[in-house]
Amino acid sequence: MKIEIKAPVKQNDKIIHLPASKSISNRLLIIRALCEEDFNIYNLSKSNDTRVLINALNHLSVPVIDIGAAGTAMRFLTAFLSITPGERILTGSERMKQRPINILVDILRDLGAKIDYLEKDGFPPLKITGSTLKSKPISIKGNISSQFISALLMIAPSLEKGLTINIDDKILSKDYIDMTLKIMQNHGINFQWNKSTIEVEKGNYSPKEEIVESDWSAASYWFEIISFIKNAEIQLPGLLKNSLQGDSVLTDIYSSLGVQSKFDEQWLSLKNIQTTCRHFEYDFTNCSDLAQTLTVTLAAKGIPFKLTGLDNLSIKETDRIKALVNEFEKMGIHLQTNGKDYLEWQGNETLKIPENHLAKTYNDHRMAMAFAPLAIKNNVLIIDDPEVVKKSYPDFWDDLIAFGFGINNK
Repeated sequence: MKIEIKAPVKQNDKIIHLPASKSISNRLLIIRALCEEDFNIYNLSKSNDTRVLINALNHLSVPVIDIGAAGTAMRFLTAFLSITPGERILTGSERMKQRPINILVDILRDLGAKIDYLEKDGFPPLKITGSTLKSKPISIKGNISSQFISALLMIAPSLEKGLTINIDDKILSKDYIDMTLKIMQNHGINFQWNKSTIEVEKGNYSPKEEIVESDWSAASYWFEIISFIKNAEIQLPGLLKNSLQGDSVLTDIYSSLGVQSKFDEQWLSLKNIQTTCRHFEYDFTNCSDLAQTLTVTLAAKGIPFKLTGLDNLSIKETDRIKALVNEFEKMGIHLQTNGKDYLEWQGNETLKIPENHLAKTYNDHRMAMAFAPLAIKNNVLIIDDPEVVKKSYPDFWDDLIAFGFGINNK
């Protein structure tokens, strides 16, 4: 399936209700499952990633749990099921079977977990038999997915003497680890984080009602849209100024890229202003999910850039660095990269979007949503496999229509 996106002739709705944060939702779901008492979580994410996690936690008696393409669910459930009585097979999509999980499995095994690979060593599917894990200091590289570390942190209070994690090297997506710890602390768990060592005390999670804030990653596409349209304005309810989410740096990032941000009690207001940035450099170590949005924004505006801290982009839903290079090459933009941790562009080329251009999504929700606003620059753009947005932002296309975009099936 494909869709054709037409640029808005005029702006319609000025209020867009973003999805709830799936990062916060998924952490709260695991913590609630580990808590001895139930508690309410309001405004849970409706994303596929959260939906499959809810389904898995509600059906722990089934022998096979299939989480599809939900990487967060795979990492969090691997740790959770290792301390949950019973034997289960944890599997996922073909892409999920290509995403390594050996680092997390090796550490859990070292703590006493009973986990076996059923196909290729180091990759899902896994056979997990719940057992009692021992407490001992562990070491983990900081340059791997922060979800591995978060998965270990959330089960740490269940171990006999808690858990000490020593993190080696530069920590990627540190804000997501901080998010995990703050949510744990909000539910009664004590910890100390001293430089590269996190010590989590043994304890019981306490029940506490939660309201999930809106998703800053989803907001990024609206920052991009507003930066492209002269005089455009929009209000986004549910975004917190003092957010748990690292992607809240958007307000600072886009302040020189044509977007004025203003908080009030009900929402965040965005307004198009003059772009003042002439060269852009940023380290995305703590907010790598914004890299695609910024790459498209900067290339469309003709602003030379260097984006660093992209170390884990190649092991996401797709190799995002390679996907960006491929798609921009079709539009006359040649990005420089080592394929590992940076993207650079000299700004010496003009973005040329061919008529009826088809933007591939590579089974990646963020590729679809980051490229969709380019319809503003070309009047018409075709997006391949638009259903991928259900992973994090199921109503994205409906929200574009509400704003004023035209969208038709192809």
